[in-house]
Amino acid sequence: MRFFVVIPARYDSSRFPGKPLKDLAGKPMIQHVYENARKSSAKDVVVATDDSRIFNCVEKFGGRALLTSKNHTSGTERVQEAANILNLSLDDIVVNVQGDEPLMPPEAIDRVAIDLNERKNFDISTLCELSNKDIENPNIVKVVLNNYGEALYFSRAPIPHSENTDDYLRHIGLYAYRVDILNKLTAFPVTHYEKLERLEQLRALAFGIRIYVAVSDFNIPPGIDTPEDLEAVVALLT
Repeated sequence: MRFFVVIPARYDSSRFPGKPLKDLAGKPMIQHVYENARKSSAKDVVVATDDSRIFNCVEKFGGRALLTSKNHTSGTERVQEAANILNLSLDDIVVNVQGDEPLMPPEAIDRVAIDLNERKNFDISTLCELSNKDIENPNIVKVVLNNYGEALYFSRAPIPHSENTDDYLRHIGLYAYRVDILNKLTAFPVTHYEKLERLEQLRALAFGIRIYVAVSDFNIPPGIDTPEDLEAVVALLT
């Protein structure tokens, strides 16, 4: 099995502009993401961006970057364009490591690629973990699964409704796809629940694309959505 990592990164985030270039313990955030991804078993790692500042930053620290369209509405669309630029085969596996996940363990990247390779009846693989923290926080996405590890729904709301906080699964924003599924997924129109929740993985579920979700057996630190999150990660790294 071989797989590739694409890190989508844009400058103009509505919640936190310039986030990929923010300093984390002496390095820009995107460098931490890239270097962690290079520790995985990926054949290649590339940052896909629409901004020359991010492109130049990646080139400066010795990474590989691609300039992609400014018209993309999701990270998935940017990953799909990068896969086409790289001329990957339709059955190649691409792992989408988001550009605001500087502490993503390389083992997690390998895990989603292996899971997808081993489960031919699934189209996408991702991860979750048991969590009883900040359940009401809309930046923490929750997921519910069926008995076979298949995603039933993702939400920013606390799902399922339960008095027992041990029933919640925090979704980890890390995805493995085959290129043919990436092409299909990005050709579908935006769907109703995707708009409501602002979660692009709901487009996949709406069109019958099957998502396998493994419950991680190791800790995965949260990503960075806000300046407050950045401060918390800086504290972990210093």
